[in-house]
Amino acid sequence: MPGIFVTGTGTGVGKTVVAAVIARGLARAGRRVAVFKPAVTGLDEAGEADDQLLCRAAGSTQSIEEVAPYRFGPPVSPHLGAALAGATIDPGLLVRRAREAAAGADLLVCEGVGGLMVPLTPGYLVRDLARELELPLVIAASPALGTINHTLMTLEAARAVGLAVACVVLTPWPARPGPVEESNRTTIASLGSVPVETLGQIGLARPDSWPPPPPAALAGLEQTPGGRFARP
Repeated sequence: MPGIFVTGTGTGVGKTVVAAVIARGLARAGRRVAVFKPAVTGLDEAGEADDQLLCRAAGSTQSIEEVAPYRFGPPVSPHLGAALAGATIDPGLLVRRAREAAAGADLLVCEGVGGLMVPLTPGYLVRDLARELELPLVIAASPALGTINHTLMTLEAARAVGLAVACVVLTPWPARPGPVEESNRTTIASLGSVPVETLGQIGLARPDSWPPPPPAALAGLEQTPGGRFARP
């Protein structure tokens, strides 16, 4: 299954933006891109939902249900959202739906929920889904103070279970980065032994103005099961 799995160091660190930019760039290159997100929460809040933005970015004809099988109103962890709704998230269904989405496209861009250790069910983490899909990771992280700890811990959590990490993307990268941002970038790259890319602030309503995907994220597409080459 050629594709990429975008995770983050936590909530609100730009996972959806990074995933959308990757999906848009691949679509621009002529690839048929499917997008997937196991669960969307926070639908009670105003604004475009993550699954809708991903679908728009990829130019996908998938239905919202095909992109995100589980959708909940409160801005909470998926396992709690399901409990509050009287529902149960089925990990097997998530894996099947992701593979079905990938089967109808050249590449799959999957976005997780929160960070790797967020529970989709009380006994099944986002990390477990990434392992079953066997996709390389792109880790979205803040460039600000505190990101070194969060990012290195995410790298350790991924590598502890054999997940490949294509790169870290620091976003939104300031137009004039200061000593803290520059140090964070070089320190994560050095201590984490990982490529570190940057992505500036983008206008979500204007996909045509978005920059190309981070090169290391595209290189990660080569790390697919069976050695399939999927880079445009």
